[in-house]
Amino acid sequence: MHDTDHPHQRPLLTPEEREAINRGRWFAALTPSLRHDILRLGSVTRHAHGEMIVEQGELAQFWFTCASGAIRFRRTTPAGRQVTLAYVEPGIWVGEAEVLHRGPNTYDAHAHGRTTLLSVAESVFRRLLLEHAEFGEALLSLQARRMRYLYWMMEDMATLPLRARLAKQLLHLLRRFGPRTPLPGGEQPIGIALVQDELAQLLGCSRQRVNVELKTMEREGILRASQRGIVVLDLAQLETIAQQESADERTVQERVRD
Repeated sequence: MHDTDHPHQRPLLTPEEREAINRGRWFAALTPSLRHDILRLGSVTRHAHGEMIVEQGELAQFWFTCASGAIRFRRTTPAGRQVTLAYVEPGIWVGEAEVLHRGPNTYDAHAHGRTTLLSVAESVFRRLLLEHAEFGEALLSLQARRMRYLYWMMEDMATLPLRARLAKQLLHLLRRFGPRTPLPGGEQPIGIALVQDELAQLLGCSRQRVNVELKTMEREGILRASQRGIVVLDLAQLETIAQQESADERTVQERVRD
């Protein structure tokens, strides 16, 4: 990991960064003493856009969360193809499986925009497990949440048309990176700049198909897409697309079973 701050100073979280971590639902549910120790014993690093945080295949050395900015997770396949897996917002903790397993990182992680990390070294992580009995159960809960999300994503990939999956992905990104309070005029920027290739990788399809769907939604007045990012113009309609397509798919499945 690299730190752009003065090497003789230990960087600290800003009040806004600390609040972003505390706002995470999983972290907020921990006991006050465990939260205090994680924040006290963690190390703060700041990264420029595109800077590598962890490298796929290298031994995992820390458990970490984003305090500001975003983290892009990507895997390189055996054939050499790079696939974007997810973008993580402030307050989401990652890397516990690799640290517990004492194994290699299963992904690359890069800063997306100027990004601040709070990381807990493996030795400190294991010390927290010994000193806080509830920490192990909390980590199991964290893994369970992640598995549920993975199952939902796999189900969507298998059952929903691209239009619905795109709507759901845009809503997902808006909830995590968009404005915390509605803006005047009803326009809501997604809050994270993605090229169409990256959005296509998140959806498991080609850039051309994503472009067609985005253009259709633009004509329908649902969103505006440009090089600066995607802005949602009609949130209710975007939600309707995601919900209606899901409902239609369930109806078809029920008819097949009958």
